This record gives sequence, C-alpha cells and structure tokens, in this order.
Amino acid sequence: MLTPPFDTKIAVAVRDDLLTWQRLNVTAFLTSGIAAASPRLVGSPYADADGTSYLPLLGMPVLVFEASAQVLSAARERAVRREIPLAVYTADMFRTGYDEANRAAVAAVATADLDLVGIALHGPRNAVDKVLKGAALHP
Repeated sequence: MLTPPFDTKIAVAVRDDLLTWQRLNVTAFLTSGIAAASPRLVGSPYADADGTSYLPLLGMPVLVFEASAQVLSAARERAVRREIPLAVYTADMFRTGYDEANRAAVAAVATADLDLVGIALHGPRNAVDKVLKGAALHP
C-alpha cells in the first residue's frame, strides 16, 4: 500500500511550446507508461457511497512540468545515465494513430535526433529532481 510521505516521485515533463490538447494528450500517454511499468504504483479500485465501482488510479501524485526541447533532451540523457526508466513521446507520434505506429516512429530515429515533446519517469525523489533540472512545474 502506498502511503505518504513517498520516497519516490512520478514526474511528467512536456515541451513548453505544445498546444493545450497536445500537452494533455502527451501527459496521459506518458502516465500510462509509468502505470504499465510499475503496477505496484496503482491503488485499489474506487467505489462511491452507492456502490458504483470505478477503475483504480495511481496511488501517488503525478507532478507535471514544462520544459524547452533542450531541457527535455538533457533530462532524457540524465535519466539514462542514472538508469531511471522513462517513457518518451516524440513529435512524430502526433502523426500516428495506434501503438505499433508509435513504436515504429520512435524506432526510426536515432537517440540524438529524437524530437522529444515529453518524458515521464518514476524514481527516487532526489534523482528525479536532478534529472528534471531546468524544468518548471506546469502552470
């Protein structure tokens, strides 16, 4: 059971020049990657007072940041160097319509050339803070 204070952090960073719908879409996709990679972070299902059931959610807060393309690229490099697993979303993925095409869009581009529009990671609080150096909490 996840109970505060949390010794880890979930963070999503989106590029600061995206349209609002893109920021929301990227955040949703990237957060699903965290949940899929770490099912222990998902809590129990919800139910209201009338007994209607709802799906479980992540059991801890997700902090959303914004950053420039350069900060996202540097953050990706720092995460890899620190061996913190991360999810990526690239600009090319806006032009696809399904999961297999998304993976193909990423696979077609060398690491240094990825046009990152968002990243998500889960790890020790201090390490996540260091990875996201230069990013600001999303307004």
